[in-house]
Order: sequence, then C-alpha cells, then structure tokens
Amino acid sequence: MASKAQLETLMDLARRETDDAAKRLGVALKAVDEAKQKHEMLVSYREEYIKRFETAQQAGITPMAYRNFVAFIEKLETAIKGQLDMIKHAEYRSTQEKTAWQTSERKRMSYSTLNDRADAAALKLENKRDQKAMDEHAARQAYYKR
Repeated sequence: MASKAQLETLMDLARRETDDAAKRLGVALKAVDEAKQKHEMLVSYREEYIKRFETAQQAGITPMAYRNFVAFIEKLETAIKGQLDMIKHAEYRSTQEKTAWQTSERKRMSYSTLNDRADAAALKLENKRDQKAMDEHAARQAYYKR
C-alpha cells in the first residue's frame, strides 16, 4: 500500500484535477445556455421581422422590398441553423466535460477511500500496540504483587 505522504499527494492532485474539471464543466454549461439564448433571440427576431413584413405587405410593398425581405429571412434562417449547430457542439462539449468531472471525482473518492482505510489500519495497529503494552504492564504488576 502507498505511504501516507504518497496518498496525501495523490489526493491533493486528484482534488485539483476535480476542481479544474468542475470549472471546465461550468464554462461548458454556460456556453450551452448562452448558445440557447442566442438561438431564442434569433428566432424571436425572425418572428418579429415576419410580423413587420406582413403588416407592410398589407399596406403594399415594392418588389424590391419583397426581395430584400426574402433575402434577409434566408440569412436569418442560415444564422438560426448555425446557432443550432453551436448548441449541439456546446452540448457535446458539456457532456464530455461532465464525463471528465465524474471520472476525476471517482478518482478523488477512490484515493479518499484508500486514505480512510490506511487511517483505519493505522488506528487498529496502534490499538493493538496499546493493548499489548497494557497487557504486559498488567502482567508485570500481577507478577510483582505475588
């Protein structure tokens, strides 16, 4: 079994690794949220623009204005699709970071368990030594009382 100092070093490294993984996971989750918010904003803007177009169409618009609208809507659609790709990528990255954090946390917990077992074994050994010392002391006391 590894020495106490080695276990403490491993635990410290695992703790740092877990902390770093947690930070990366937080960044990845924030990126997912931001990507979803941008997507919602683009969809909302598209709906608003379509409503404005419908209002303008009822009042009558020129063929040039119609072409401009269609071109702009196509650009918005492209941006929305691109943002969906960004969401997928951000979600994939957050899944990877979550897996990395879970792996780091399992490693940290394993070292912690090993450390707890080492502490328990050391305590058991110490208790045995104390018991042996007490038994020897009691035996000597009994021997000298005779």
